[in-house]
Amino acid sequence: MADKKLFFALWPDKRQQETLRNTISPIARLVEGNAVYRGNWHVTLIFIGRFPEDRVAELMAAAAAIKAEPFRLRFDRLTFWQRPRIACLQAMSVPPPLQELVGDLNELLSGFNVELKMEAYRPHITAVRKARTFEPIILARPLELQWSGFELIESVSLPGGVQYCPLKQ
Repeated sequence: MADKKLFFALWPDKRQQETLRNTISPIARLVEGNAVYRGNWHVTLIFIGRFPEDRVAELMAAAAAIKAEPFRLRFDRLTFWQRPRIACLQAMSVPPPLQELVGDLNELLSGFNVELKMEAYRPHITAVRKARTFEPIILARPLELQWSGFELIESVSLPGGVQYCPLKQ
């Protein structure tokens, strides 16, 4: 069996996508690079990477037992990250329920022998790839979104780029 390239994410609903579009589209024009297709906007919780396809149902069942307490994320700036060369909306603080969710998912994945990078969690939404360096842009009107759940997402490579697809049980 093949592997799937997976990650856990906060996946915006249609209303959230529209709110994001109203914020991201104007500021993404200020940055040189390739704008991310809005159907791919998300907040990564944990990048899993290659995962055996025959164990995805087991992973989904285990993840279904994790309950996320509702929380709000406040995105207040557009920042440049040098290593991946991205421009992203960034939340400068991590609400305790979000930090707990990330911790629960890390613990879950340790049971699947997934090797994770242990870095400080920085919630963000990638707006532009292959971006050029720029100074952080503080948003005149910060964007606040509420979340109460998460998704397991598959990254699918296509001739025109990558597409992110939420997996449903």
